[in-house]
Amino acid sequence: MGTLVSMSESSASNPAPVRRKLSAGPLSTGDKWFFRSTSIAAYFSFVLVALVLIFLFLKAWPALQEQGVAFVYGTTWVAEDGQPLVMQIGPMIYGSLLIALVGVLIATPMAISLAYMIVFMLGDRLAKVFTTLIDLLAALPSVIIGLWGFYVFTPVAINWENTLHQYLSWVPLFQVENPENAFRGSPFIAGWIVAVMIVPIITSVTREIFSQLDKDLINGALALGGSRLTVFNKVILPTSSGGVVGGILLGLGRALGETVAIFYVLQISFKINWGQLLESRGGGVASWILARFGEASEGEISGLMAAGLVLFVITLIVNFVANTIVNRSQPWRKN
Repeated sequence: MGTLVSMSESSASNPAPVRRKLSAGPLSTGDKWFFRSTSIAAYFSFVLVALVLIFLFLKAWPALQEQGVAFVYGTTWVAEDGQPLVMQIGPMIYGSLLIALVGVLIATPMAISLAYMIVFMLGDRLAKVFTTLIDLLAALPSVIIGLWGFYVFTPVAINWENTLHQYLSWVPLFQVENPENAFRGSPFIAGWIVAVMIVPIITSVTREIFSQLDKDLINGALALGGSRLTVFNKVILPTSSGGVVGGILLGLGRALGETVAIFYVLQISFKINWGQLLESRGGGVASWILARFGEASEGEISGLMAAGLVLFVITLIVNFVANTIVNRSQPWRKN
């Protein structure tokens, strides 16, 4: 009894130290220098984005001032010698959005299926192999995928387009005005190429979200007799939907800025393609900049810079929304 009293008196006289919060910051000299260097590197990325934005704005201001708001929604681009300079990128913006949307619709089922297979179906070794292969696909240069799309994928996709037009021509998406001049260089082909490029991004984010789910909850649902499809629809997808949507939006931001690969497989035209995916015409802001920059005059270069500025702002907005959704669906990242 006396021992217990003495222990209680000693604990009262020597209280336990207050637990330091992580927000208090590093204490050792090495940690402080590491914290400062990483903070500088993180802030420098914001400064770099701001500098790029300022540079584009300064270069684009003469064209924006001359063309006005019609630069964004107009449908005419005239840059010939001896004619008034008219620069409007409405068809290119619409074409970029159309191709990106087609690419996202194609890539999303593939990416979610790959993520589900890696996290819930494969063993550790096979999962690492598949993860490495998907990461390697993300590392392929755009020009390689563009050349593959032009020489290998386009002939295959034309056969698919013929089949779609033959059996589903009653659907407006698969109608064409002249089948002899259609199919090659269409938004359908460009959408598939974009899908190949954004599958790794969506898969990576979705895989990370799936790996953080409570495995006991999933195993319990399977033990109660639920099929894999039922568990996926009723447990996995509702729980992870926010993060998956964020990954899809990140892929959308990547698709909007694709340049070289689309340039190889798309026939660029200022005649707006209102959703006829099999027609041999389409648009892309980045591909239009690539096509015109080499032979552009000083005034046209300002217009191309303005087009890049518009695309840059759209991409920033999409990525900001995506990061916000991902962070809200992963509250552990804030700790």
